[in-house]
Order: sequence, then structure tokens, then C-alpha cells
Amino acid sequence: MILNPLEFSNFVSLATAFAAAFLAALWLSLVIWTYRDARARTRDPLARLLAALVVAVLFLPGLLIYWILRPPHTLEEDYQHTLEEEAMLQTIEDTPLCPGCGRKIHSEWLACPSCHTRLKKPCHHCSRLMDLSWNLCPWCATPVPGMQQDQLSMDDALNNLPYEEPEEAKATGQLQSLPLFDDIEEAKQPESPEPPSKEAG
Repeated sequence: MILNPLEFSNFVSLATAFAAAFLAALWLSLVIWTYRDARARTRDPLARLLAALVVAVLFLPGLLIYWILRPPHTLEEDYQHTLEEEAMLQTIEDTPLCPGCGRKIHSEWLACPSCHTRLKKPCHHCSRLMDLSWNLCPWCATPVPGMQQDQLSMDDALNNLPYEEPEEAKATGQLQSLPLFDDIEEAKQPESPEPPSKEAG
């Protein structure tokens, strides 16, 4: 079978045009992919442009150079890794440790079973656990016995005093009414004389 030179020339031209179009599309797609991949791996805009420029100029060798020099992880992967580390550190920090021996303890323990260090104290009113430094129960608002109440008013102090009945009232079973301060002051004041009445003339 003898090939027509004109047909062969047309076939070669068509194949060359197809190969050139394929290489151009591949070149453009690799440049775009390189820029997107660099944008996902770094926040530096100059590094993104340089990566795309290397692939655009060198083509496949430039793509190989970019694969060697690009960051190993994307920004999303670094962010997820940072969240995992923070969660792990938060878990470690939330685990209570004994101040005496440094071993792990339970949040509801009164004392450490290893070194016998006192960890909590119960409220004398509601029996809920409190920290040793607390002077007021957060559950029932009861102050710790022996705590100095600096902001106690005079009325509260008088109301908290115990009341004792007089001996006579205990014997008779009746309380004598005590005069008020106003009655005492009135009793001390002398009575003013009455003005003389005028006789009818």
C-alpha cells in the first residue's frame, strides 16, 4: 500500500497539532494546579507566584522541583494538628494532680491515698466538698465555722446574740415589759406647770 505524501503530511500536521494542544493544556493545568496547591500550603503570596512561575518556565522539571521544595502539610492539616495538640494539652491540664506527690487524683477525694495529703473539706451544713482555701460554701452559701466576718453589720450581730430570759420571768412564766428609750427620756423630763386659769370678771 503506497501512502499519499499529501495525506501523510496532513496526518503528521494533525498529530502535531493535537500533541501541541495536549501539551499546552497539560502545561496550563499544571501551572494552575501548582498555584492552587501552593495556596493551600502557604500564606505567602510571593511563594505562590514563584512556584507557579517555576512550573510555567521549566514545565515538568519545574513541577519536580516544586514537589521537592513544597511544604509537607497543607494549612488545613496544620490547623487540625494544632487543634489536636491543644485538646491533648487541655486534657492533661484538666486532670487533677496531688499537690503533695504529683500523682493523678479524683476530683471528689478528700485525701490523696498515696501521700495522705488533704485535698478537700466537707461543708458542715450540706456536706458538699469544698476546696481548702474556700471560706464559704458555694452550694449552700454557709460560711466556714471560725471564719472572720468583716462585713457583718451591727443589726446582724445583735440578732445573732442569744437571748436569755430574766430570772423573775422564768419563775413566774411571764416576761416583764421593758420601757423604751423614749419612755425613759420622757420620765426624766420634769412636768411643766399648768398655766393659771383666768377668772371670769
